Amino acid sequence: MIVAKEIFLTKGVGRHRERLSSFELALRDAGIAHFNLVTVSSILPPHCRVISRQAGLRKMTPGQIAFVVMSRNDTSEPSRLISATIGLAIPKDPSQVGYLTEHHDYGMTERRAGEYAEDLAATMLATSLGLDFDVDKSWDENKEEWKISGKIYRTRNSTQSATGDKNGLWTSVVAAAVMITD
Repeated sequence: MIVAKEIFLTKGVGRHRERLSSFELALRDAGIAHFNLVTVSSILPPHCRVISRQAGLRKMTPGQIAFVVMSRNDTSEPSRLISATIGLAIPKDPSQVGYLTEHHDYGMTERRAGEYAEDLAATMLATSLGLDFDVDKSWDENKEEWKISGKIYRTRNSTQSATGDKNGLWTSVVAAAVMITD
């Protein structure tokens, strides 16, 4: 059984005349280009700790298979705003599953995309647990936390935005949640 014990968030941007090379450069900027990435769906396992990117990368070996929830976006249109984001909703009770969401968009600022991904993750977590949830009423601005049916959920995001290269090079953005299974 493979279950992630830790997870880290990362992001990157790349530019190149070739689309694939632009994506590769975004992965390099995110620090994950030297892994064999396998995308998975959106469940944060129970008792999974969120660690820093640096700590996570130290636990990994080049060439290893790494499970990720990833968002990516690209453009060759000059000055076009693109974003890729991962949202994370963490339940107060660590024995429950959390939720990860991926979102990519055009024209959405980094802040707005990140908030959207967090809202989406909180909504998905709440509804999966059968809880009443209203995104406009559940956010406690002062405490920066979600209050859902008397339970508190924390959210965070990793978001990368960029504007398309002025000379029409491919611009790629990537955001990922990388799972540490050992």
